[in-house]
Amino acid sequence: MTTLFEPLTLRSVTMRNRVWMAPMCQYSAAAEGPDLGAPNDWHFAHYGSRAAGGAGLVLVEATAVAPEGRISPADLGIWNDRQVEAFERLTRFVKAQGAVAGVQLAHAGRKASTRRPTEGGGALGPDEGAWQTVAPSALPFSDGHPVPEELSEADIREVVGQFAAAARRALAAGFQVAEVHGAHGYLIGQFLSPHSNHRADGYGGPFENRIRFALEVVDAVREVWPAELPLFFRISATDWLEEGGWTADETVRFAKELLARGVDLLDVSTGGNASQARVPTGPGYQVPFAARVKAETDLPVAAVGEITQPRQAETVLATGQADAVLLGRELLRHPTWPLDAARELGVPQAAPVPAQYARAYPSAR
Repeated sequence: MTTLFEPLTLRSVTMRNRVWMAPMCQYSAAAEGPDLGAPNDWHFAHYGSRAAGGAGLVLVEATAVAPEGRISPADLGIWNDRQVEAFERLTRFVKAQGAVAGVQLAHAGRKASTRRPTEGGGALGPDEGAWQTVAPSALPFSDGHPVPEELSEADIREVVGQFAAAARRALAAGFQVAEVHGAHGYLIGQFLSPHSNHRADGYGGPFENRIRFALEVVDAVREVWPAELPLFFRISATDWLEEGGWTADETVRFAKELLARGVDLLDVSTGGNASQARVPTGPGYQVPFAARVKAETDLPVAAVGEITQPRQAETVLATGQADAVLLGRELLRHPTWPLDAARELGVPQAAPVPAQYARAYPSAR
């Protein structure tokens, strides 16, 4: 058995392996009408195929806790019961394939109200259904984005409540893992970083204040999320700024706070909060940030970022740099990556092939 295909148990939930699907926005939900924000046939096929392809955990993309929390009009949401009903079909199928279904709860903050990437991205215009964005401070993400409205303390309490309500709905929809999205420059990450948080009240300034909103969200979600089910947090471990941004040192310090609040795993990514940042990408470029959190805290971690090869993924885990790997673009290219990786690593029995696919894997018969 390889480390990559060892099961991992967090609380009462066991993932059959440590090859997990990273949350990746599909921008494919209905942008208007009664099915606004609900998953549809595309999402069913997309996530279902990765579960059938052998992933241990399928994390559904950023799912907005409120309409104004969507990145684009075509984002998923989980703020009403119709969306819950649509998600139930998806989670049942994912579980039937032997995978665990997880959801990323999100609010885009100042990066909301944008066009889909296939439409060129950028901020929506007034004639395109744009809505007022919000943030910890009235600072636009970039020159092309509108100035967001600074959240009042009452507004902050309302958003915290929206995360809790979304977690309740996620449970009703059949999800077994909930992940709070605090990465990539969206609302929670905006509060964390001094680059985007210029507040002078209890939610801004020193580290303890900047993490307050994130911890309030975690506490509210953990309170309604069953004790037997795991809670993840996704972090951008650095803003990739030389000064004035969120840092790897702060990530380690914050991870200890999350562990004390009942978070079970830190999903370690980077960047997204500073439009001018230069990110030095390359194979496994974010793994060292996950490795540092794992080395300096007791919080389990997942690594992500240009992890594409089975032996590369196995090395990350076998050398103790992370407890799991999250595959993004590689799973878009290769839905059966886990099945094929198990064969490349010499453990085909570790990733059982669905009966419908057996003719493609003679050794599985």
